[in-house]
Amino acid sequence: MGKKKVTFADIAKYTNFSKTTISRYFNNPDSLTLENQEKIAKALDDLGYQENKLAKVLANGKSEFIGIIIPNLYLHYYSEMLNQLLSSYSDYHYKFLVFVSSDKKELEQQYLDELMSYKIEGLIILSHTFSSEELASYHIPIVAIEREAEHICSVDTDNYMGAVQATTLLIRNQCDVLIHVNVPVPEHVPAYNRIRGFEDTCKEHHIPYELMLQDLGYTYETTYIAIRQVFQKIDSTYSGKKKGIFLSNDTYANIFLNLLFQKYGKLPEDYQIVGFDNSPIANEAILPITTIGQQIDKIAKTAMELLILQMDEMKKRKPTPLENPIHKQITPVLIRRETTDS
Repeated sequence: MGKKKVTFADIAKYTNFSKTTISRYFNNPDSLTLENQEKIAKALDDLGYQENKLAKVLANGKSEFIGIIIPNLYLHYYSEMLNQLLSSYSDYHYKFLVFVSSDKKELEQQYLDELMSYKIEGLIILSHTFSSEELASYHIPIVAIEREAEHICSVDTDNYMGAVQATTLLIRNQCDVLIHVNVPVPEHVPAYNRIRGFEDTCKEHHIPYELMLQDLGYTYETTYIAIRQVFQKIDSTYSGKKKGIFLSNDTYANIFLNLLFQKYGKLPEDYQIVGFDNSPIANEAILPITTIGQQIDKIAKTAMELLILQMDEMKKRKPTPLENPIHKQITPVLIRRETTDS
């Protein structure tokens, strides 16, 4: 026989509160004292109450949904970030609606409209399609990760420090020439500081370097072809020199490493490779890849904390919006593996 459904009347009788007070606990908890909230919470546990989520959404308009818009999942950084964000359900009990935008503005607009129709309580955005000013016009709690975020809250890695760490390691390992492989990144995007940190460090140490900034594809197949062209150019141009290759993410670094193994059957002594992110592929590669760890778990945790801070404020009877967006920066960690420390 199934359990008897616990009603507001049952909870009111158990706690000696009115049904109106019980309703306020679910729909406007800030109107009750902390002591009374705790009494009702204990009663719910004692009675085995199971909340009707749909009824709650209809009653107060709060969906308990968080939207996530992510550019793609083929770059291992994004898939690991998504994994970390979704894992926060056990801490916060918010559900997630996830869209992959492929950096297409028309498609992303459809996704934003869809998310707003679901009455999402907050948005985490990693794509670069809409400006932060455009996103702020939606007037919902938003946190950006690793993108332009002048008008909204954000969490980024200290990309400049990460680039300095990578470049300094390659210099200490006595490379003759350093090469940074990246896409053309706009200066207002946080990841641009990987380029700046690399170039500044090379200039400071008076070491020859090259920036190889070009379109590197938007799928695994197109990225593989682009990285192969980069590899062929480096291999022929700098033959006989010890080459320090700093790639802007671990996906690129893994493809570059695979190309070396396809040609030479090993990592040649005149190559050193450093990636960026510390996504799982860096440790799972044919040879574990030295990388700049973004502490993806910490970024995801900080992003959720920033979003919850804003969403909790919005639930108050008289919410006070943030005077200015909050921007958090996470320190990267150099993780030395076999592509520099054989």
